[in-house]
Amino acid sequence: MLQVAYNAFCAALPATSHVVQWGGADVWKVGGKVFAIARPQEDGEMAVSFKCSPLAFDILREQPGLRPAPYLASRGMKWIQWLSPESMPDDALQDYLRESHRLAAAGLTKRVRAELGL
Repeated sequence: MLQVAYNAFCAALPATSHVVQWGGADVWKVGGKVFAIARPQEDGEMAVSFKCSPLAFDILREQPGLRPAPYLASRGMKWIQWLSPESMPDDALQDYLRESHRLAAAGLTKRVRAELGL
């Protein structure tokens, strides 16, 4: 997924905000909770990290071109890093980004979700 497509997709999800932090990574949040992190690779693609369910984490971490997200997974968080379209096409990645957004939003309080229209 190219940077422009990644940012456009994440921006279209409900109640999101974008910051550039952690050494130039495009970080997307919902209600202040991170749901996606991406940084450009040398080939122009993005290395995209996303939150996932424990079952999805166990399955995806064994797939070529995917790995437990550096730093996050080592701290017990269920985050996967996508490295290339050969491992998962963009539409499947978008499904996981959508689910990551949902998981992050579900962790917000009812009041915050209501304020955000979620």
